[in-house]
Parts: sequence; structure tokens; C-alpha cells
Amino acid sequence: MPWHSSSLRAKTLSLVIVGGILLGSCSRFAAPTPDVPQPEADIVTSDSTPTPIHVDPASEAVFLSIEENGYAHLFVFRSLNLQLTRITTGAWNDITPALSPDRTRLAFASDRDGDWDLYVMDLKTGDIRQVTNTPQYDSAPSWSPDAQWLAFETYQNDNLEIAVVNVDTGEVVPLTQNPASDHSPAWAPDGRHVAFISTRGGDSDVWLADLDLIGDERYQNLSNTPFASENNPLWNRDGSKLLWSSISQTVGFSGLYIWEAATPDRTAYWVGDGGVGTWNEAADQIMAVVSAPNQYFLTSYNLDGNLLLSSIPLSGPVRGMTWGSVGLPDPLPESFNRAAAETPSALWAPVITPAADIPNQRWAVVPINDVQAPFPQLHDLVDESFNALRQRVSQETGWDALASLENAFVPLTTSLEPGMDEDWLYTGRAFAINSLMSNAGWMVSLREDIGAQTYWHVYIRCAVQDGSMGEPIHNAPWNLNARYDLDPRTYEQGGDYAPVPAGYWVDLTSLAQAYGWERLPALPTWRTYYKGARFTTFALTGGLTWYQAMRELYPVEALVTPTKVLAPTNTPTNTPTLTPTIRPTRTPRITYTPSFTPTITLSPTFTPLPTSTPTPPTIIPDG
Repeated sequence: MPWHSSSLRAKTLSLVIVGGILLGSCSRFAAPTPDVPQPEADIVTSDSTPTPIHVDPASEAVFLSIEENGYAHLFVFRSLNLQLTRITTGAWNDITPALSPDRTRLAFASDRDGDWDLYVMDLKTGDIRQVTNTPQYDSAPSWSPDAQWLAFETYQNDNLEIAVVNVDTGEVVPLTQNPASDHSPAWAPDGRHVAFISTRGGDSDVWLADLDLIGDERYQNLSNTPFASENNPLWNRDGSKLLWSSISQTVGFSGLYIWEAATPDRTAYWVGDGGVGTWNEAADQIMAVVSAPNQYFLTSYNLDGNLLLSSIPLSGPVRGMTWGSVGLPDPLPESFNRAAAETPSALWAPVITPAADIPNQRWAVVPINDVQAPFPQLHDLVDESFNALRQRVSQETGWDALASLENAFVPLTTSLEPGMDEDWLYTGRAFAINSLMSNAGWMVSLREDIGAQTYWHVYIRCAVQDGSMGEPIHNAPWNLNARYDLDPRTYEQGGDYAPVPAGYWVDLTSLAQAYGWERLPALPTWRTYYKGARFTTFALTGGLTWYQAMRELYPVEALVTPTKVLAPTNTPTNTPTLTPTIRPTRTPRITYTPSFTPTITLSPTFTPLPTSTPTPPTIIPDG
């Protein structure tokens, strides 16, 4: 008999907490503060099962949080009668949407008031009500089956923890106190289980907490993948299946996996591509966000992998997604229509710098002011984008992180490291941020394997750590320096997972993409060659190939030389010199004439010197 029950058992939340902390590992509650109600408070969940919803495929809608122009906004999508439509807008972020069990409300997280808090939107009127009001980061809400509570992730004591909040009263009860990063809760429809992501095993795995058990028996590692990073767990409507995404580092497939509750000891199976996924009401289709190295697409397929929806390109990364049968009004609420009518403005525009005549209408590189770099210059068509990105990074992080670059434009006469003969830095359309920030603890990178290539997600630490800037990092970053720990395993895989860093960070990779800058793949040799990781380099290719971009700066004659000219040296070749070592003489050998009766002829004999044993000649290079 599967562990899940057909109906929600009536138990108080206080009883759950008395049995032990929901997701803590052998830990105790801290003393309650005046802002947090005591765990023994009389907080009772409803004993009724949510009313079943009639599934009408025509009414099923997908709510997504999509980044555009560096901000995440909420969108709604219906493949039949409502295309991708923006329903929130503004110079803030709205992320991690979650449909209520009765499909009338949408919970989400937003920093619209300066801090990250939880909000609930009425889908019939568009009205938005704030649920939490704290200075720390609150996000990733998940509804209880009776729609009275929200489980969510919150940043406490330099770590992501999980708590619950009463939707009506705003009372918050903390549920975890673990040194690991615990986040992305998914409340099971039976009300007695919670799936979540945790790094308590070293990397990001999917864990399941059984609220009817205590101690270590309460927790089960569902994914248990030491070389993969899981995210975004989500139950289907009856709780029989759990969907999550996985980024594999060495073995297996990246994509979406399904774990079945009826066979909890069986390994989850791969169902299709995607970095974020969600169920339809009948749990026979999956809406998925598929990512290319620098592009994201929305698609849908059934559990057999058959494509149901042609890929729709998106403006940026997806920060959460939920799918359900929703009775949206017709016409849509006025706030939805206003948001849909908004046209995002361009973040930058090229400005041509007047210059002397350049042969054959080629472009020039121009200086970027107040930037430290070996050659602080960029292509005239991309310098405005860099300056706009630099200003935005300063605004988001509180400090000028792009004022010091490892490289910007690199002249053709300057040699880069091995394997980078055709690097985008030569085109003037790329820059490499200072990797020393990583050693100083102001930058971390998360590994992401797409196909056979490795890419990186770079995060910059905020100068102000009060929750008003940036977000906590959820998953374990990749430590490239671990390869030098004399461990053959970490050397062969090019490093190892590092502990999740504390504090608030800004996703530089996603922000740079909004301004047109793409991340570059690591070289095939990156596991044993540190520079080959290229985790600090971004390029604004403009749809050009490397050769086309080089032709914008150089005549074709400068690019046709197949081999690099080496710098001259004092002695181009090794020059042998005579030594006093006595050399051997030739030893007499017998030669044969081609006849049936061979005639033995001795070759001329040279008498060797009577002293010293013959030794091989020694060649000493000059200089």
C-alpha cells in the first residue's frame, strides 16, 4: 500500500512540530521570538479534503515567471486561446508562482517593496495581498492541501531554511534549523509529506520528510545522486508522482525525472528534457522549459516523450512555473491588461564614435573609461552595452564589480593561453571579469552541463547584506581549486562541489544575458587546465561567427596565416658542441656477397684507443 492516503488526516500543526522539526536533522527549535508564534500555538488545519476540480483542457493555464530586461515578471499561457501574456510588470521581480488547491489564487514571491516577501493574487480580480513582511528573503511558496498555509523558504542565520505561514493571519512558524541549504518545499496532497531540496548530503538532492515519523527515519533521500544537482520538486494532483529537474555532471541524463510514491525504493526515471517542469491536472502531460546555452524555450510533451507543443522562445530564464485548470474571467482583470500592454524598453543602443577613415569600412575598437585591463578597449558596436551592464551590476550589487577586468580587447599580436587561438577576446566583442574575485570570496560559479559542453553560472556578492539586494544562492557551487587536493577523483572530474556560500548574491550570468552578453563553453581540457574553464568570459557575438567578427576589425590577409609566428630567440635550434669525450671506433663486421658460396670479406679495421671505455656522445645545447 503506498504511503500516501486518499484524504487529509486532521491533525494540528502543533502536533507535527512536537513530533520533531519538519525538515531539521536531529535539531531543536530555538526559543520563540515575539515575531514568531510558539510551536505549541493552537494552529489547526482543516479536516476537509479539497473539492475535486473538473478538468477542462480548454481552461488549463500555465503561470510562469520569466526574466525580461533583467527583471522577472509573471506570465500566463494557454495554448488554445491565450498566448504568452504578461500579467505583472515593474522594476522589480515576481518569482516562484504556485496555484492554490482550489485554483482561485496564485501565491508568489516578490521584492516589489524592497524586501523579498510572499504575496497572494486573486485570479478573478487581479488583486494582490502581501502575506509576509520581513527583511529577510522569503520565497518559493507551496500550498497546504486545505489552502490555509504556505510552506516556503526563508533566509535565517546565514542559511536557507523552511517555514510555514498562515495565509490569513501572517503568523510564521519556523520548521528547520540545519546547516545545509534547505529550500524549494513541495507540500504533498496527503498533507503528511513534504519534498524539498537539500545540500545536507553534499550536493543538491531531493529529500522527503514523513511527518508521521521522528528522528532520522523521517528523512529519505529520493534522488541520491552524488554527481548531479536536483531542483524544482513538484507533486502531481493526487500525490502519486513527484517531478523534479536534474543537472548531471558525469553520469546519467540532465532533464526531468519522475519518482513514483507507490514504489519509493525504486530510482526515479528520466522522462524528458527540461530545467523546470510542471504537471497538467491529469498528470499525463508535462510543460517544460528547455535551455540551450544562452536561450530558453517552452515546450510540452506526454510521459512517453511525444512532443505536444512546438518550442516557444522565451526572453530569459524561467523562475518558476505552475499549471492547472483555472477559470480566468473574460475579459481579463484590468491589471493583467495593463501589464500585457507594457512594452519593455531597450536597455542600450550602440553609439558610433567618430574616427579617422578606416580602410574597407572596417570597425574600430574604442576605449572603455575607468576600467583596469591590459587593453581597456571594446568594439565600437558593443561598448555601450558593456557600460550599461556595468552600471546595472553596480546598482544591483552595490559596488563596481566590472571596474577591473582580466581581459577586454586582445590585439592579434598578443598570445593567449593554449587552445584559445580563436577566442572572442580577439574580436573586441568579449570581456573576462577578474577571476581573483573568486579567491577573495566575492564571486562563485555553478556548473551546468548542456549536452557535451560545460557552462557556468556566475554570481557576484552584494556589498549590502541586509536582504535589500540580491538573493541567497540555493545550490552548491563548483570549486575548481579542489582538483589540487591530491584526490584522484576530484582531479579527474575537474573539482568538486563546495558548501553553499552564505549571504546575498546577484546572478551575473542572467543579468549579462539581458544585455546581450553570452557565456562561453569551457574547453574540452578544462578538468585539468584551469584557464580552459573560461567561467569568467562573456561575449556579445551579434549572431556572427568568430571569423566574421574578426573580419570587422582586420583585413583578410591578417587572418589567412594558418600557423602562428613564434617570437625569435637567440638560438633557434639546439647547437651541438664538441666535448673531450673519447668517441668509439667502428667495429669490424662480416659482409656477404650474393652467391651460393659466400666469400667472407673483412671490412677495414680501425684500431680503437687503448684507454677509456666507449661512451655515447654527449650533446650540450648552446646557451
